[in-house]
Amino acid sequence: MVLSGLQLVWGLWLTGLLWRLWRSQLSAGDRLASARHSAVQNREESFSVRDTVEDEMEMATVRHRPEALELLEAQSKFTKKELQILYRGFKNECPSGVVNEETFKEIYSQFFPQGDSTTYAHFLFNAFDTDHNGSVSFEDFVMGLSILLRGTVQEKLNWAFNLYDINKDGYITKEEMLDIMKAIYDMMGKCTYPVLKEDAPRQHVETFFQKMDKNKDGVVTIDEFIESCQKDENIMRSMQLFENVI
Repeated sequence: MVLSGLQLVWGLWLTGLLWRLWRSQLSAGDRLASARHSAVQNREESFSVRDTVEDEMEMATVRHRPEALELLEAQSKFTKKELQILYRGFKNECPSGVVNEETFKEIYSQFFPQGDSTTYAHFLFNAFDTDHNGSVSFEDFVMGLSILLRGTVQEKLNWAFNLYDINKDGYITKEEMLDIMKAIYDMMGKCTYPVLKEDAPRQHVETFFQKMDKNKDGVVTIDEFIESCQKDENIMRSMQLFENVI
């Protein structure tokens, strides 16, 4: 049914990307705890060495430096503290300061080993890469995350529509929706229960268009998409599931 598809699109990128981010943050926290334990024995020397090493590593590896946190705080819906947590995890996973498409694919291949997440990660990467320069910076990541976690209903639905609208022409076609659905089903793999039928993605697309293509012209516009979603209680609930995950 169409509801499950929208909920999957909403949630799958979060499960994969935030899982990797928080795993990274946990690892960083473990290392910091170890450093603090050592510092109890020799605080002054430990902090001096650690600061020097971190400064040298940052200068050597970070090619993209993010905007000031104060500016990102003003532009997004995150606090400075939340942005600091996000940045520590982001930088630990991406020392260069940017994420490329291969990194996205790696994240999802690890989180969904039972399926093929390559195509879904490609679509998701394009949704985050708003300036289409082949990379996602920390700013891109924060602004996308801000919309999906803290944005208004209109902002969230605009983001979801942009994901479905693969060629960015302002319309969702059956071919585009089928590509997205196939990517989701491929990522979920053959281990789902109940087992998915081979024609499930196409059936899903037909249900989607019956519900949202109001004038039956074969495409779904942003207005049709938003109107249909706003009238559906399940879709509205699915958009609220992740509001407090950070």
